[in-house]
Amino acid sequence: MADHPSTAHASEQEARDVAEDARETEWEHPSFVKELFLGRFRFDLVHPHPVEDAAAEAAAKPFLATLKAFLERYDADLVDRTGDIPEAYVQELREMGAFGIKIPKEYGGLGLSQMAYVKAMEMVTSKCGSLCALLSASQSIGVPQPLKLFGTEAQKQRFFPQIAKGGITAFALTEVNAGSDPANMTTSATPSEDGTHWVLNGEKLWCTNGTRADLFVVMARTPDRMVNGKLRKKQITAFIVDAKTPGISVKHRCRFMGLKAIENGWMSFKDVKVPAENILWGEGKGLKLALITLNTGRLTIPASVAGASKALLRGIRAWAAERVQWGQPIARHEAIAQKIARLAANTFAMESVALLSTALYERGGTDIRLEAAIAKMFNTELAWRSVDDALQIRGGRGYETADSLRARGETPLPIERAMRDSRINLIFEGSSEIMRLFIAREAVDQHFSIAFPIVAPTSSLATRVSAALKAAPFYLSWYPGTWVSSMRSYDGFGALETHLHYLERTTRRLGRSIFHAMVRFGPGLERRQMVLFRAVDIGAECYAMSATIARAKMLAAQGNTEAMELADVFCREARDRIAASFKALYGTHDAALYRLAQRVVKGEHAWLEQGIVDQLALAGRVEPVRERALASV
Repeated sequence: MADHPSTAHASEQEARDVAEDARETEWEHPSFVKELFLGRFRFDLVHPHPVEDAAAEAAAKPFLATLKAFLERYDADLVDRTGDIPEAYVQELREMGAFGIKIPKEYGGLGLSQMAYVKAMEMVTSKCGSLCALLSASQSIGVPQPLKLFGTEAQKQRFFPQIAKGGITAFALTEVNAGSDPANMTTSATPSEDGTHWVLNGEKLWCTNGTRADLFVVMARTPDRMVNGKLRKKQITAFIVDAKTPGISVKHRCRFMGLKAIENGWMSFKDVKVPAENILWGEGKGLKLALITLNTGRLTIPASVAGASKALLRGIRAWAAERVQWGQPIARHEAIAQKIARLAANTFAMESVALLSTALYERGGTDIRLEAAIAKMFNTELAWRSVDDALQIRGGRGYETADSLRARGETPLPIERAMRDSRINLIFEGSSEIMRLFIAREAVDQHFSIAFPIVAPTSSLATRVSAALKAAPFYLSWYPGTWVSSMRSYDGFGALETHLHYLERTTRRLGRSIFHAMVRFGPGLERRQMVLFRAVDIGAECYAMSATIARAKMLAAQGNTEAMELADVFCREARDRIAASFKALYGTHDAALYRLAQRVVKGEHAWLEQGIVDQLALAGRVEPVRERALASV
């Protein structure tokens, strides 16, 4: 095993300070999801469903057609088998502009919309997850997005044309001891005495595209400085770094359970000189830049997993119709039929969530930070359940590799690969747990900002009284409103009307429940993660239901009334999940589970592990059989 330098971990307070410093605190535009957590069902923010700009849609058609033709020739099983995407494929993608989809035309890019981009990634993932990782990591979290948002004109003139021609980019944030907690970051950048450049030193782990990148966005610690009379510690700054700069090396190309051809590396930066003009946005703004970039970057994964699920649905419905057991197609057996129905309804919901979130971004006037986070969390988890059901329906053939199926003369439906590729989506670009923490932080923000001094145990009586007087105007109007129906009409929604009335009631109940939890636990609520997580799950289901209904209504108006049935079935199931989350909100067994976990970690239940081979103890000590055999020859 590799030896890593020991690092003193940041304290809990330091970690909080760094995270809070980077957090966006202003809400310039309304957010449908933020309103949900405040108990207000603002369906007008998502309905009518934003329609894609006709000119932008027309502009994207030629590229999407070219991309589809390429993917039909692309051998995804070869890529999975060898663990590499052939350079010929990458060059063809360069020539069609696939690395510069959103880069403006004046810089040499295709100049297509965010909607066109996510549709492209949806299509790519329906064929190959590794290829989507290459393209999306380069454009969603790599150099182009932060450069577009925060770059100077000189930076855009310098870097955009290179990327548009096919330059591959990577995002370098994670380290061995710094993942979701950037306060532990040790990679540093020191300014030169003459101020012309910075010297970068450190290592980055799991840097997607790092092994093939032409450009990096590297996050590094820069020296502490005074800001408004206060010493700012643990500053993080973003740098654009040319991969050809001396001192950059790939220490190891990481290999994974899925995405076999992902170009992911453990990167070393040793005395790397970066021009001062390569700082993005400004010194100390790197982490905030990363979080804002991810607001848009997270729109890719929800669409890509929807594409993968659509591909599964296509294969599964054909198989269920032709596979006969006990005298009839397996689709006629209720146990299988339910899985197929859920796969179809959930796929429609996933695509609806992805497209609505993207459409809101395209339309403007909406803050989508929560919508994007929920879309990423909700879709990746639903996609994982969907691929599990798809594999179960296919049985042994689902577990068998596509190459093995092909060798036996059977249809090489790659469900086994889809399962391996799908699992990582619940982890990267913000794990499900981190997404829930992020969403929960915003869900309780208004209550904490208004009422925290009232319930804080350290508050004096005078402080409590003063805070209560300030909070009274808000709560005297807000809280009664969570009990009163709006009496809004939803005529024209057919079978979906009842779901909209349900959403109104449930949203009000969610708002009350979060407030009641704050009153019950006070400042301790932030440590009751499972309570907050269940509230987040309720909000996520409400957003997914709303997205599904809004899209179904739009499609019905266009003549596709079949979408209404898919939306209805999804909403029926979602309501059951919401009921379960409300019932378990305060977690009757949370304390017992937490106590048990701490005891297990301390080794108090180590007796349970008897009778096994201890792989941790043997790590690094098992004699390499292959090397021993070669030595004997």
